[in-house]
Amino acid sequence: MSAATPEHIMQIGLGFWASKTLLSAVELGVFSTLADGPADLPTLQRTLALHQRSARDFLDSLVALRLLERENGIYSNTPDTDLYLDRAKPSYIGGILEMANARLYGFWGSLTEALRSGELQNEGKGGGEDLFAALYADPDRLRGFLTAMSAISAGAAHAIAGKFPWSEYKTFMDLGSAQGMVPATLAHDHPHLTGIGFDLPAVKPVFEEFIAQRGLEDRVRFRGGNFFEDPLPEVDVIIMGHILHDWDLAKKRALLGKAFDALPKGGAIIVYDAIIDDDRRENAFGLLMSLNMLIETAGGFDYTGEDCQAWMRDVGFSRTRVEPLVGPDSMVIGFK
Repeated sequence: MSAATPEHIMQIGLGFWASKTLLSAVELGVFSTLADGPADLPTLQRTLALHQRSARDFLDSLVALRLLERENGIYSNTPDTDLYLDRAKPSYIGGILEMANARLYGFWGSLTEALRSGELQNEGKGGGEDLFAALYADPDRLRGFLTAMSAISAGAAHAIAGKFPWSEYKTFMDLGSAQGMVPATLAHDHPHLTGIGFDLPAVKPVFEEFIAQRGLEDRVRFRGGNFFEDPLPEVDVIIMGHILHDWDLAKKRALLGKAFDALPKGGAIIVYDAIIDDDRRENAFGLLMSLNMLIETAGGFDYTGEDCQAWMRDVGFSRTRVEPLVGPDSMVIGFK
């Protein structure tokens, strides 16, 4: 048995040091700047408007964190940061990090209060404006949010396209589609499919622009509405990605029941989130995401695959199963 050390405790306890260093680097455009070409310290200090006292330690911290490379005093991106953190590339995932920096980093400072009160700690705290109402009312913030959702859905979308038996179905709907990453991916990978992105009406121009850029507007269309209040279109498969965890148990059950009622016999539902392992020991990201829902929503929480399958069976789905996707995400599938 190895001797006990405080290393793990300290790494987690001060983990916000590394997190905020990355978030600030994204905010300052470090990786986008270096995507144009490697640069030395004076050039980066001037280009990024860094103070002389901070520049060297900041950039070398990114090197030590394996987010930048440095050779003979010249800094450059790593392959990962060049691909995923250059704003000019379609593979950019920094939108979610920009949101984390601008919003979540500060709100998580009130986690202790949330743990004691059970109440959200974001813009809606103390009766303030609802998160989604605030986001959807501001076109710039909405576009940033929808882009961030695409970033965190891209990997799962490709996995769903490959792992689900799409040859047996013709139509689908992505409920809460955001910018349209999932519908675009499915339609691209399976030319026989036609799909609908269902979201609040304010999303329409962003969705249609995203789909048109990919040449898929003949097979993917937008439907505006509120999925709690408005009827759902009739399709073979309904998808809910990073949606179910936003709501309390009653609303989770209501959404699943509404999907069941809308589907034809033989239809299917796909729910994907950072599904917590049934023993609640391994998927730390999923458990922390549930705490994020505590911060961000009035009643949302993440859940295990066993939980979701039970809810699906309760509303009428006859067969259910769980399949891993990528990273912490898994999908729960129910068949009618």
